[in-house]
Amino acid sequence: MLLPRQKTPQLSLPTLDGETFDLAKETSERGTVICFYRGLHCPICATYLSELEKRVPDFAERGVGTIAISSDGIERTRAMSDKIENESLRFAYDLSLAKAREWGLYISTSRGKTSIGIEEPALFSEPGLFMVTPEQTLYYGSVQTMPFVRPHFSELVSALDFAIAKNYPARGEYTGAV
Repeated sequence: MLLPRQKTPQLSLPTLDGETFDLAKETSERGTVICFYRGLHCPICATYLSELEKRVPDFAERGVGTIAISSDGIERTRAMSDKIENESLRFAYDLSLAKAREWGLYISTSRGKTSIGIEEPALFSEPGLFMVTPEQTLYYGSVQTMPFVRPHFSELVSALDFAIAKNYPARGEYTGAV
């Protein structure tokens, strides 16, 4: 389990722009929002990523970078980027399932074709949304077992405004006896 205020796992993946996303080398003033999504087969992911893509400038104004990541390969990732008419959201691909597990993501097995007629991979990770500080510590995290009921990016932007104004620390860090 990832813990707030503790170092997150390393994360280095190829991106659609031909670069490498390396979490340890991110330079955003206040950190990075990492959106792990299920893959091209998921219609809910497409809707969710469309909303994130619209919010990229809002996060950037607050000194926060953004990236969307899945275990899909380059072709399926490019197809997802095209599907949402992406203009500004970074996409990384080839997330290993072992790395997904390190981040606490749930892994699902294929059920065949989805409602939009796209085959699910044999294994894939379920969604997760994280905010990681410039020091690569966990500030916020949400993982899900299903594609439904995800955190709203507008609420995360508002929460960032509050956290910045109040210098609000990451919460949930206590690991002692209860």
